[in-house]
Amino acid sequence: MLKKCLPIAVAVALALSACAVGPDYQRPAVELPQGWQAGAVAATTPAVSPTWWRAYGDPVLDQLVDEALANNRNLASAAAKVDEARAQAGIARSSLLPQLSATAGYQKGRSATDLRTPGAPAVTDVRSANGLLSWELDLWGKLRRANEAAYAGYLSSQYAEEAARLSISATVAQTYFQLRAFDAQLEITRQTLVSREESLRLNQRRFQGGVTSELDYRQAEAEAASARAQVPLLEQSVRQTENALGVLLGRSPRALVDAKVKRGKALENMALPPAIPTGLPSDLLTRRADLRAAEQQLKAANANIGIARAAYFPSIGLTGALGSQSLALDTLFNGPNRTWNFAANLAMPIFDWGKTGYGVDAANARQKQALAGYELAIQNAFGETLNALSLTGTSAARQAAQLTQYKALQEALRLARLRYDNGYSSYLEVLDAERGFYQAELQLVDARLSQLQASIDLFKAVGGGWQVSPAS
Repeated sequence: MLKKCLPIAVAVALALSACAVGPDYQRPAVELPQGWQAGAVAATTPAVSPTWWRAYGDPVLDQLVDEALANNRNLASAAAKVDEARAQAGIARSSLLPQLSATAGYQKGRSATDLRTPGAPAVTDVRSANGLLSWELDLWGKLRRANEAAYAGYLSSQYAEEAARLSISATVAQTYFQLRAFDAQLEITRQTLVSREESLRLNQRRFQGGVTSELDYRQAEAEAASARAQVPLLEQSVRQTENALGVLLGRSPRALVDAKVKRGKALENMALPPAIPTGLPSDLLTRRADLRAAEQQLKAANANIGIARAAYFPSIGLTGALGSQSLALDTLFNGPNRTWNFAANLAMPIFDWGKTGYGVDAANARQKQALAGYELAIQNAFGETLNALSLTGTSAARQAAQLTQYKALQEALRLARLRYDNGYSSYLEVLDAERGFYQAELQLVDARLSQLQASIDLFKAVGGGWQVSPAS
């Protein structure tokens, strides 16, 4: 009987398997620019360079990013979420297939005399072994929608991990550049302090010899003290940045205390990445991992609508059991002791006070939330890219202007000292020139840092980097 019923059930299931309630996913229409400029790069230009940070040409930076990608705790958590989503997708996929299980049992008991059949033993000893086959017919696509949602969730977690890797590597690079900037500014301040202390000693001798006034001496003393006060502030900034970088690298508390962060090239020796291709294609942004993650979340929310709507329809389950039951173990698998049964059950809501409808409404609302999140992610992606492109251009212009100012003030300081030494001007001119040159040195470091960090922002904005094809 069981063998006759199963083919019929399978045929019915296959005949109705094409039916799946709920909307099929379609990518939302988004108004995107065709290209940034005329003559756009081919759409096949790769969007992501896996090791984009190597473009800066600093082996120490390469080592730090590799260490962070291997040990950062946020990345470890993201990887675990991928494993969890993969398992959930496997669970959903297995629900589509028949489930086979086996049971074995032993039961011993005594029946009351009044309830016992005449001649039956008072004590019974029953052994049983059964195989159970169960299958929920997915007539309305509920299980297929669940599988679709789970798989989309798995892909979303994968893309989220990719986005986290990009974010961590970019943060490590930016923090490292900030550390090298503080190193440079600390060295400039220390050199300035040495120069001002030398000027202080010279003015002290001149004052004591009656060559200059006390005013010059006190001004030199104040300038030396000002530079001396900046040194511990910059030293503290260096230590704090080293600690922040150590946490990003995933170092243990002992390593945070004992291990030192290596230094590589100075900021001015860092190579800048190649210029962004003219007319970078707009579809490059749609390959960003965070956008792909948002779209997969939208797919999952869309599939969940079908799951909610399927609750309106009956759920049909088939169960078949084949086994054996006997009072003696040695006759358990004899032919006369075989048992079987087949059952089909149908369940559907009749009146649930709108519970199913509310479930559909909630699923639709979550889909709208996911759609808004996806559209917002696209808007943010283009906004970030436009900002990064703008900052890349302005930071380069600022760097050039700061370099011109630095050279001009360096020459102005030389001339001011020469005029003072020859008695043509007061020491106040020298102080003004020293202050201006010191600030120009610090600002030149800031400008270089801004230029490097702007390039990282652009790497992040376009999803990891770009590679210019030979034909471009």
